Amino acid sequence: MLDVGCGWGELLLRVLAACPAARGVGVDINEADLARGKAAAEDRGLGDRVLFTRGDASAAEPSMADIVVCLGSSHALSEDLGEALAALRALVRPGGRVLLGEGFFCRPPTPVELAAMWPGASADDHPSLPGLVDTAVAAGFRPEWIETATRAEWEDFESGYLADVEEWLVANPDHAEAADTRAKADAHRRRWLRGYGDVLGQAYLTLIPT
Repeated sequence: MLDVGCGWGELLLRVLAACPAARGVGVDINEADLARGKAAAEDRGLGDRVLFTRGDASAAEPSMADIVVCLGSSHALSEDLGEALAALRALVRPGGRVLLGEGFFCRPPTPVELAAMWPGASADDHPSLPGLVDTAVAAGFRPEWIETATRAEWEDFESGYLADVEEWLVANPDHAEAADTRAKADAHRRRWLRGYGDVLGQAYLTLIPT
């Protein structure tokens, strides 16, 4: 299993724990996350079956994995989704699978919603779900499975992202970094609730290379 943009490799490690014959490679550019992944692998007795490496996934060996996972990290391969999918296609062995996690717009965002999203947000930043699947097919895949995150899953993700920060702010209101941290948390929440919250979806595509 190759995990592109693995972070600290939580999914990778869970797969290895569930599949005793499997081996894994996690690729990312964040040294702190990779160190955390290595430590977790040792703690779980998986250190001899996984390699965490810092680098550019586009330099990985062709046809190196039976399963290639890329969740929210296609930009690490290319800003063009079709090119990123072609790069993932080159990494998976014949008969293998690619699991792609990618954002999509559930409907065209309004100008008000775009203005509340990330800086420079555009209606072209994400495809529709049909457009996403069509791009995967054009890149040399057949879609074996198509599923999307539920609203409740989005809310769990966004709330979990901010929960520790909010607790810290309440406990440390006079800290030197509190004002900056509060501003960043408030800005993120506004982007979610007033910007992409009702328009941005997350798709998970299980893809078979043709």
